Amino acid sequence: MTWPTTTDTGAEPQPAGHGRRSRRGSRPTWQSLRDGAIRVWRTPPWRRGRVIAVFAVLATLPLAFHRLVPNSPGNWGSFVETFLPWAGLTIPLLLICAGIRRSWTAVAATLLPILVWVTMFGGFFLSDRGGGGPHDVRVVSHNVNAGNPDPAGTARTLLKSNADIIALEELPEGAWKLYDAVFKTLYPNVQHEGTVAVWSKALFKLGKAEPVDVGMGFTRALRTSVEFPLGTFTLYVAHLASVRFGPDGFSAGDRNRTIDRLSQALAVETDPRVVLVGDLNGTTDDRALRPVTRFLRDTQDAAGTGMGFTWPESFPMAPIDHIMTRGMTAADAKVLGSTSSDHLPIQADLRMR
Repeated sequence: MTWPTTTDTGAEPQPAGHGRRSRRGSRPTWQSLRDGAIRVWRTPPWRRGRVIAVFAVLATLPLAFHRLVPNSPGNWGSFVETFLPWAGLTIPLLLICAGIRRSWTAVAATLLPILVWVTMFGGFFLSDRGGGGPHDVRVVSHNVNAGNPDPAGTARTLLKSNADIIALEELPEGAWKLYDAVFKTLYPNVQHEGTVAVWSKALFKLGKAEPVDVGMGFTRALRTSVEFPLGTFTLYVAHLASVRFGPDGFSAGDRNRTIDRLSQALAVETDPRVVLVGDLNGTTDDRALRPVTRFLRDTQDAAGTGMGFTWPESFPMAPIDHIMTRGMTAADAKVLGSTSSDHLPIQADLRMR
């Protein structure tokens, strides 16, 4: 087989490189990107970013209409409300995207979730919410974790709060004695029932504790009285059932039943002054906690600075530990520093109106 050496087409010779860019698809990538960017920047700002604007509206929905999220099946309403403040994480991303697109439409739409989030949670960051100032009693509550590797160290950390009353939850059987060994010098008064206990300074006399049945099969809540020179009040210490997240959704049935049992005890409480402390395994935004919050006001909501996140200790995401009151005024409330528990302790300064 031989190859032809010359072919005469009758066409005139063409310059070298002719036809290399005869198709638009062969343009260098940087030119395509440049042309696209020019088209975007020449588009009027009010016509760009409409997709971002749609996402901004969607980000507003769980904030503004979380009460409409059904709780059945899967307790999804409670799940959304437990982590509701975190819905605001979409806002910085939306603003960045709006800036990249140079879109006034997207920026204006993003103001909607910003306004709703600030309305709902902005007040928690005001430094003078509770007013601070004098208080009559300081209360500390802490879920110390049944597997706490250093009970004595946890107790010593809590002593730094200079609280008048210290309440602990999730105590293994007999473990209250480990904490009492550290507390007893400054907190000679102690009452305990099941997995919860309370200590107080000498000035604050504790009445005999009564177990409160929250339907767990063993005691996880108590009721006692507190008497000191400025008056008396009733104290509840409670640790409600835990919630779980699994294939079937947010498993909160056991927790909800313990909420109902605790609310029944509060409903028949005749003392006008009541303090409830403990790990309620729910936030005040969670509709499931309404049977309790209709009787009491959360001190973090009333006077605390910040979101009050207490769990998990390694990266707090939810305020599930509470100090709530009726007939008393919260002067201040805050989350304390870490111990060797998986929860953070909380503190509230209260005034006897």
